[in-house]
Amino acid sequence: MLKTRHPRLALILGVAIAIALLSAAVWSSGYRQALTALAERSASDLALASDRVSTQLQIYREQAVLVATHPALRRLDEPVGRRAAQALLRGVADKTGALDVFYADAQGQVLAAAEGVTGPSVATSDYFRRAMQGAMGTEARVLAGSDRRVYFFAAPDFGPDGRVRGTLVVAADIELVEQTWRGSLPAVYFTIRDGQVFMSNHSELLFWQRESTRPGLRAASGAPQPLRVRHIGSHEIWQQRWSPYLPNQALHLGIDLPAIDMQGEILVDIAPARRLAALQTMAMAAVGLAFGTILFLVAERRRTLAAANAELEQRVDTRTRALSEANVQLRREVRERKEAEAALKQAQAELVQADKLSALGQMSAGISHELNQPLMAIQQFAENGQAFLERGKAERAGENLTRIAQMSARMARIIKNLRAFARNESEPVGRVDLVQVITAAVELTETRLRDHDVTLDWQPPEAGAIWVRGGEVRLTQVFVNLINNAVDAMMGQDDRLVRIVVNAGNRLTVTVQDIGPGLKQPEKVFEPFYSTKAVGSSEGMGLGLSISYGLVQSFGGNIRGTNTEHGALFTVELDYWKEETAA
Repeated sequence: MLKTRHPRLALILGVAIAIALLSAAVWSSGYRQALTALAERSASDLALASDRVSTQLQIYREQAVLVATHPALRRLDEPVGRRAAQALLRGVADKTGALDVFYADAQGQVLAAAEGVTGPSVATSDYFRRAMQGAMGTEARVLAGSDRRVYFFAAPDFGPDGRVRGTLVVAADIELVEQTWRGSLPAVYFTIRDGQVFMSNHSELLFWQRESTRPGLRAASGAPQPLRVRHIGSHEIWQQRWSPYLPNQALHLGIDLPAIDMQGEILVDIAPARRLAALQTMAMAAVGLAFGTILFLVAERRRTLAAANAELEQRVDTRTRALSEANVQLRREVRERKEAEAALKQAQAELVQADKLSALGQMSAGISHELNQPLMAIQQFAENGQAFLERGKAERAGENLTRIAQMSARMARIIKNLRAFARNESEPVGRVDLVQVITAAVELTETRLRDHDVTLDWQPPEAGAIWVRGGEVRLTQVFVNLINNAVDAMMGQDDRLVRIVVNAGNRLTVTVQDIGPGLKQPEKVFEPFYSTKAVGSSEGMGLGLSISYGLVQSFGGNIRGTNTEHGALFTVELDYWKEETAA
């Protein structure tokens, strides 16, 4: 029992270890790919939020530059001028939504202000000192004694001598800027130079500051909060538990914003990436488990088959002799069957050839007449031509020679059709011109039709050649048989007409119709040896239509006979030739 269990246990453990390793590899690869896709989307979100903030703050920057050169700010040394300037600045603040707009002289004294939130002097402010140097001064600051966050834009005001005589300052209310994008994205925040969170769409992040000495954040109250940072490839993952409104594990991305002297950062929950990787891993594990199960079942089946094989070999040995004898008998029967099949094919070929020779026998008298008449005409024209040459009438002699050439061509055409019809065709089915086949059949039966006063209604299609799938000689034999049968059916009446029509539609059909008495038993006309003629007559043994039926069937077509109001109608259905049928 142990010997049978140990291989099974080894197989199960091997499959389990392979599934575990493969699942771990799928998890790692899927997790990294999901983080990459998440990072790309998050980078787009962060760039969108950063552009939005930069654009909104740019409005205040442009406003500071425009108002700095306003004429109303030139008479600030007079009370009336100060009142006018204050009214101007208050109007600008109301229209732009700025927290305050004020003008300070070269010493930093505020001469006119819309609200006066900064006090009487800004001489110690970084943005003021920057503006006094002739550049645009900017500074993000929290107003003393409150939590109001303000972003200052200070535009220098140049005097006629080119020196800075004052600054126009626009104070933007950051809370007003945040209202347009708060809550629309994952946690996005903007930090200033000291790492303090100055703007965010999550208010709980405001005034937090990232420590530079160790991983962690320090709250506004000063209490440090633990922060674990780990890297997966090029991605930075933050793990925190100090805010219920932020994901415990988040992808952290950052972007520098030199235009506003801040850094934009985003925290995105990585739970979707973990779920996607878990789904991929479970799918891979399911596939591996299914494969392992199949492998186990195959192994068990192989053991079962091995056990059964020994018993089977013993049974095979006992039956080998009997099977060998049966095999010899079977080969003998197969050989006999092949010989019978070959004999049958030979008989069928001889029967088809005999039918053609029978048709030629019926047409022999007319064909002899067709050949004898041109020969006599050739002799007459030759004698006339010789007489004309003796008399010096070369032109008349040439006319006789032309007629001799025409008669020779006619005889050559008749002999060509006879030779083609009489030969035993062995070529495979191929492309055949149906119009040429019918024309050849008409020429072969032309003498018989004329001798029995049969009118032929046959007009070749104007489109010219119609290519069908068949054999040229065998298909000619089919239409010769149909025309001869139509003539035979009308022998006992005065009016005789055979009409041949080609219908080139979706299914190609050729109809051969006579005006005879019709078919007595249409369902039996294609049976071998079925005939309405006298037994023992020289007109045939009733095999013509049966042979025609077999030939059309071998081309993939069909033939049927029906009665109309004025005689019998045979319809031959054939397949158009297509290049792919050549294979």
